[in-house]
Amino acid sequence: MFGRWLNGRRAAGSAQGNALAGLEVPRTAGLLSCRVLDPVNEVVPLAEFVVTDSAGRKVFGGETDPFGNVLATVPAGEYRLAVTAEGFTPFHASATVVEGGHASLGDVTLQLSAPPQLPAPGEWEVEPMHSQIGFTARHIGLARIHGRFNNFAGAVRIADRMEDSAMHVIIDAASIDTNVQMRDDHLRSSDFLDVGRYPTMEFYSERFVHRGGTRWGVTGALTLHGVSRTVTLDTQYLGLGNGLEGETRAACRATTELHREDFTLTWQTMLARGIAAVGSSISIDMDIQIVPKT
Repeated sequence: MFGRWLNGRRAAGSAQGNALAGLEVPRTAGLLSCRVLDPVNEVVPLAEFVVTDSAGRKVFGGETDPFGNVLATVPAGEYRLAVTAEGFTPFHASATVVEGGHASLGDVTLQLSAPPQLPAPGEWEVEPMHSQIGFTARHIGLARIHGRFNNFAGAVRIADRMEDSAMHVIIDAASIDTNVQMRDDHLRSSDFLDVGRYPTMEFYSERFVHRGGTRWGVTGALTLHGVSRTVTLDTQYLGLGNGLEGETRAACRATTELHREDFTLTWQTMLARGIAAVGSSISIDMDIQIVPKT
């Protein structure tokens, strides 16, 4: 993970006798590095980091490598490094990078963050005014079409153990909305959703699996176009809050990917050079808020 190379490079770290000894960096730049660990000294791969300058502008960013390392080539100057990872509190540190130098922060340890409070056991329902079920499909092999379903309802039973909870969501298929009337009418037709025969889509789950931190897997049966398939929602629980009237709310984001052929949605038109007019994969992206059932 390196910044942009500039003209006039020279070797860095030659006096350190390590793997950086032969690394060339721009003449006016230096290296910034650290290794990210968890509280038991295990490396944290794929942690996100951002390097900003003294004015707060982003200079470089990315993810730690499989060994938890951050390594960036940056112009000489004052910098601030921020590291974040799921389930840990953010880490911040300052560093001064000199020309041809190596500013190493050494091993930095991320501390575990307290998980957000889970919803209280009981009956909850999806609050549609502040929820959205959206989708993205590939069009003509290069563009993306975004849409959503405007009408849906859902109930969630929160158990004493979150893993024993259940949910049931019903979506009005005819409420599909891509902001183009002609396209929406085609999607409602027998070529696609066939809303006359299959007016609703349903998702029912009794399997909530904690994946660590705020991540959950919600697995259940999705019934679409008269076909049921097992689907897992990759879910991030966002915690509890209060609405404008003081009501308790819980929020989450969830994503998954569906393949049209799995639900016998096989209509297709081929364009020049064999490019499909509509992609086979549909990305689903949901923002959901639930409130106690009244």
